[in-house]
Amino acid sequence: MFGGILDWMLIPLLFLWPISLVLIWLVAIGVANKPYDRVLERDIQTVEALLSEQHNISVPSFEAMARLLTQSSGAKRTYVQVKSVEDGLVVGEAGLPVSQEEDVFSNAEVRFRDEQYQGEKIRVAQRWVTAPLGKMGHVNEGNLKAKLLLVQVAETYERRGTLAQEIVKGVMLPQLAILPLGILLLWIALAKGLQPLRSLEEQIRKKRSDDLSPLDPRVMPLEVTTLVASINELLARLESSIEAKKRFLADAAHQLKTPLAGLRMQAELAQTEHLSNTELKHTLKLIGLSSVRATRVVNQLLSLARAEGGAQSMSKTRCDLAELVEEVIQETWQLASQKYIDLGFEKIAGSRGAMHLEGNPILIKEMVRNLLENAIHYTPSDLQSPGVINLSVQVSHPEKMLIFTIEDSGPGISEPEKDLVFQPFYRVLGVASQVDGSGLGLSIVKEIADQHHARVFLEDVREMHSPTGHAGQNMGMPEYNKSRGLRVRVVFSLAP
Repeated sequence: MFGGILDWMLIPLLFLWPISLVLIWLVAIGVANKPYDRVLERDIQTVEALLSEQHNISVPSFEAMARLLTQSSGAKRTYVQVKSVEDGLVVGEAGLPVSQEEDVFSNAEVRFRDEQYQGEKIRVAQRWVTAPLGKMGHVNEGNLKAKLLLVQVAETYERRGTLAQEIVKGVMLPQLAILPLGILLLWIALAKGLQPLRSLEEQIRKKRSDDLSPLDPRVMPLEVTTLVASINELLARLESSIEAKKRFLADAAHQLKTPLAGLRMQAELAQTEHLSNTELKHTLKLIGLSSVRATRVVNQLLSLARAEGGAQSMSKTRCDLAELVEEVIQETWQLASQKYIDLGFEKIAGSRGAMHLEGNPILIKEMVRNLLENAIHYTPSDLQSPGVINLSVQVSHPEKMLIFTIEDSGPGISEPEKDLVFQPFYRVLGVASQVDGSGLGLSIVKEIADQHHARVFLEDVREMHSPTGHAGQNMGMPEYNKSRGLRVRVVFSLAP
């Protein structure tokens, strides 16, 4: 992490260095222009002073002054031009460019601009002045009149560029010298700043694998208190999850121990020699029931483990919920017939007629099977008073939800226990002693529903009707069980 942070801090600096070089060069050009522009302004003032004293000098002396300004001096070349509005060029460089946008009456200040002249970039200073000159620029002391003149003084950029380069060197060379020192200071600052994380890492390394106690934030630096709080929350959730797994394993062992102990006892009893054939058959029947119970518990444990572990790896396909429910009904029809349960199924489609959802068909069938088997096991039923179980799949208006409903005529679940029955191995008091079960069915249903972002609702059924529409004994129909009953609704969202 240390090297990564250092890299992410140095890489932007490497990009900023050439950008700063360009900015410094632009600033240096601006700084270099100011003193040389002042020199050009003084040259214009010199020319203006000469023009205002024309009656004291001769044209040759004026031209000598112009030649003095228009000279080459090392890396600097200066050009002078004086032009009249009426007569054109008075003296100086004839080819020196003239600004076409300049107001001839704007003579209050010196104007500066950049031009190209004889293949070189030049800096031009100009001002419009009024001076007494003779015709065609010749001075005639007896015939002087005011002339509007454009005075331009220009020089090449060599000395300005040299000064700008010196400024850049004077700034960048110290930066290059300071850069290693800056990197060293950055290294030290990072090492000091990451020291709290190293202390936290050391404290975590010293903890035993079974020690999930929270870290003490009082001995931690202020910079990592938020991180310590997050780690403590994670440790608390991990401890809670491990405790839940331990309770689950203990309950599972207890649930398996009972049928296995019965199997062992009945097997030992069957091995005795004094048993009659009737007693032997009864013992073998008990062995079969114990094996069925053990098999059911193991299957439910595997289903719950598969549902809990399938959050990330569960593959989903487009499946028809009504078809899955029909398949489960066909697989459990014989179990319902053995208890004389009146079993019915209804499909209530929407305008599209489709009952599809994105889900895992195996897990959805396991959820429906657990609900149906629970209803079959807990619904009292015999030939004289058959139990009733109704299943339905419905697309709700405006077709944004798909609802699976199962209703039974069993004893139902009291309000205080409706939240508890989703816990593994919890069984309803009074009912648990009468029906063989493990208390895992609704836990599996809740887990699979959560994996499919569905909601499970438990409701009371006030009046339970048979699938044929009869609630009591009419026209020779048997009297159906009319106890309170339970309705379980699983609501799937069809919205994306």
